[in-house]
Amino acid sequence: MQKKIVLTGGGTAGHITPNIALLPRLRQRGFEVSYIGSYDGMEKQLMADFEVPYYGISTGKFRRYFDLKNFTDPFRVLKGYSEARKILKQLQPDVVFSKGGFVAVPVVRAAASLKIPCVIHESDMSPGLANKLCIPVAKRICCNFPETLKTLPASKALLTGSPIREELLTGDPDAARKFCGFDAGKPVLMVIGGSLGSAAINHAVREALPQLLSDFQVVHICGKDKIDNLLLNTDGYRQFEYLKGELKDVFAMADVVVSRAGANAICELLALKKPNLLIPLPAGSSRGDQILNARSFEAQGFSMVIDEDYLSPALLTEKVQELYCSRQTYIDAMRSSQQTNAIDTIVKLLNEVCETGQ
Repeated sequence: MQKKIVLTGGGTAGHITPNIALLPRLRQRGFEVSYIGSYDGMEKQLMADFEVPYYGISTGKFRRYFDLKNFTDPFRVLKGYSEARKILKQLQPDVVFSKGGFVAVPVVRAAASLKIPCVIHESDMSPGLANKLCIPVAKRICCNFPETLKTLPASKALLTGSPIREELLTGDPDAARKFCGFDAGKPVLMVIGGSLGSAAINHAVREALPQLLSDFQVVHICGKDKIDNLLLNTDGYRQFEYLKGELKDVFAMADVVVSRAGANAICELLALKKPNLLIPLPAGSSRGDQILNARSFEAQGFSMVIDEDYLSPALLTEKVQELYCSRQTYIDAMRSSQQTNAIDTIVKLLNEVCETGQ
């Protein structure tokens, strides 16, 4: 009999792309896949590309700060809970897998009320508020960091890493060199500042270009509307707002990478064994999860780290050169990691939960 799974998660790409990464293996293992997300979130658009039946529900955000929407969003969440229960009764899945985000809370809670087992995944080192609301009713909790295991119920927690799109592992460095106009005789530095780009990283990289270009060719994914037109004809430097199909090739070409420290981004670097320098989003601009993520990867020997508060063109150049010279040390540490087989580990767990309900 075919197993049925409902995937949920949304709000940011980090709550969606791991679900997308699981799709090929789930289908290969005979799962019938459906998705529950918000009415008009980015998850709806992304899942349309994969021919997955999609069901929208009402959702609200849980804020730790004052906002007038705090008075109305609880009603949206309650409506979403009711809608999720109705959809789940109709679909009758064997298991729900949640990647987090606020849309997942009513889905997981509704599933638990219907005795449908739920597996949730926490990407960051410390659980976010949405997952904290789901942990009590989840059967199993997957996570990315060894430190996270200490904060979760021992009987539920499993260190899995994050599912990475398998096509990222199939990049062609020669195709990327042709795409960028780079030659094979000089190392490549890849800079990526998150899905929206980073003004601080972009500025530091561009200020450091005269020094960086003496040792590296630089491919810079700088974010929407962040191209510097004055540097378009700079030899050895290529800028892109974002990359889709070419991203896997550019990753394959890169010798070292400068990146933000979002959980999915750093798990991709780990899976690809790319020596990396992380510049986490500062605490004033977030809940501080990127700082914790970066420090964990630094402690495990996977990454170098610069705090944005201390970022300068000179320090960036110094650390990139140091990273390149010691790159093999980082590659060896990443090869020894137990967090790089996430898809197989999670799909095996989902199979077990389907069979046992535990």
